[in-house]
Amino acid sequence: MELLINLFVNGLSTGMLIFLLAAGLTLIFGLMSVLNFAHGGLFVWGAFSAVWVYATTGSFMLSILGAVVTGVVLGFVTEKIIITPVYGNHVQQILITLGFMLVLTEMIKVVFGPNQLAAKVPPYLDGSWEVGDVILIKYRMFIILIGFAVFGVIQFILKRTKVGLIVRAGVLNKEMVQALGINIKQVFLFTFIAGAALASLGGALMAPYSGVVYAEMGLEFGILAFIVVVIGGMGSLPGSLLAAILVGLAGSFMAYYVPALSLAVNMILMALVLIFRPQGLFAAKG
Repeated sequence: MELLINLFVNGLSTGMLIFLLAAGLTLIFGLMSVLNFAHGGLFVWGAFSAVWVYATTGSFMLSILGAVVTGVVLGFVTEKIIITPVYGNHVQQILITLGFMLVLTEMIKVVFGPNQLAAKVPPYLDGSWEVGDVILIKYRMFIILIGFAVFGVIQFILKRTKVGLIVRAGVLNKEMVQALGINIKQVFLFTFIAGAALASLGGALMAPYSGVVYAEMGLEFGILAFIVVVIGGMGSLPGSLLAAILVGLAGSFMAYYVPALSLAVNMILMALVLIFRPQGLFAAKG
């Protein structure tokens, strides 16, 4: 039982990190119908920014803030320069964002060097709690808490605020929102920046979790995020949360019981969903 609980916690914490990345993709696609394959690049820039700020200041909170600011700046630049010219053309979106993903990856090596950087867990989140025979690692519990908190905040904004009302209205009928005098382009920009900030936050939290950061991690986790979005349903935030948890748990349990399938299990899950429920677990309405 202790083993099962530990595997569950490990999988749940990994799933929450993937959710932070997938949530941004879900918001961006749900409102803007944009396929942003450069999203993993924002994730890795958040990770490296957080490691650098933490090494410079020794403050974990400042490192998180630095990562989010990095995501906001890169999100603004990406939307204005990369995404705006290709609105409405998914093929061009895929090509240009894949290219920009490679640029972001190589720029990491230019700015921070080609080698891996070590990332440390802050002292107050290091160690573990013992509950009976179960060992709960503090940092993983912290990530789970943050993941659910972010989900709750996004849901509250979308369901209970004027900004969320405009965003949801824009999903259903962009032309009507514009006819009411609302600048839909500003709504797009706000949504894209929010998604980029979530990706960078996920990268910042992933760094201490994995212990090292490297330039190619953006591509690896970007693929996982797209798998999660497909499984959960394009544009569905609850679907992305459930899918991220499923992917995290599947990876955790498979890595222990059937290591040979640990890398393939996510593709198997996606294939099963595409065969039996191609719209995803929670198809977005509208």
